[in-house]
Amino acid sequence: MAEFSPLGNDLFGNPVRPQTASPLRRNYLTPPFSVLSSRDGDWQERKNAWLSHGIRSEIGRTGRAYNMGMNATAENEWALEDDLGSGVSIFDPVLCELMYRWFCPPGGQIVDPFAGGSVRGIVAALLGYRYWGCDLSAAQISANKSQADTILEMTDRAEWVHGDSMLRLDDSPEADFVFSCPPYGDLERYSDDPADLSTMEWHTFTAAYRRIIMRACGKLRQDRFACFVVGDFRDGRGMYRNFIGETVSAFKEQGLHLYNEAVLITSVGTAAMRATKQFEATRKLCKVHQNVLVFIKGDPRRATRTISGG
Repeated sequence: MAEFSPLGNDLFGNPVRPQTASPLRRNYLTPPFSVLSSRDGDWQERKNAWLSHGIRSEIGRTGRAYNMGMNATAENEWALEDDLGSGVSIFDPVLCELMYRWFCPPGGQIVDPFAGGSVRGIVAALLGYRYWGCDLSAAQISANKSQADTILEMTDRAEWVHGDSMLRLDDSPEADFVFSCPPYGDLERYSDDPADLSTMEWHTFTAAYRRIIMRACGKLRQDRFACFVVGDFRDGRGMYRNFIGETVSAFKEQGLHLYNEAVLITSVGTAAMRATKQFEATRKLCKVHQNVLVFIKGDPRRATRTISGG
């Protein structure tokens, strides 16, 4: 099967690559720096190319299921929205592609304990990886599978399972890469299921979150990477929860060390409209970035050789 490119293939079946004078962009799609900007023109072009294949990660959720009015626009400056300000958080397919190409062996198995929308599974399958994702929402799983049936030729490369990842991870395949974007506390309310982390008080949330990370790390093969995309958010008093620190600590408890940390600069969206009122009233800065945390289980050099074939 020809190598897939979101930009398509030329007459000879070779993947179309962006025309750039930068050797770093030619080799890695974007320079492997600790600041990644989704606002760049090249990034936006590639994102649009991915979405043109029919990926609609917002399907399976509705704005009514979210705490947007209470949390994101008042006590929290983190606006969970797509580039159009729809109020539904969309995982960036370009970030997904980069993390797979940079940190997962070719054709490797990806395990995602907080699957959410379709994008991570579909991008994985199109790039020739295998994907296993778990989500509590039956409607979300159904929507993801429906998209996969439409977009993918080999639907067996992407598997979504319904249920609590605390339990379902026992049945997941061994992973070459653990990759996920966990719920940010109750910033987005996904359901009324008591097993849903977004319904829990903070102390209960962190305990369940750590147990899920423990089970996911147990499925990760030795000398492999894991990546969680997270962002800090505020409590009811407006103070940061230190969600990033909680995540790093949870992985460290399982013997995985923080190996890379990057900042993903995201779209401004409605932050431009909220900034003045928020800053004048409380001196809170509008958050327009996420944190990309990469962990290593075992030896990073051996892990890198499995990716590069060296």
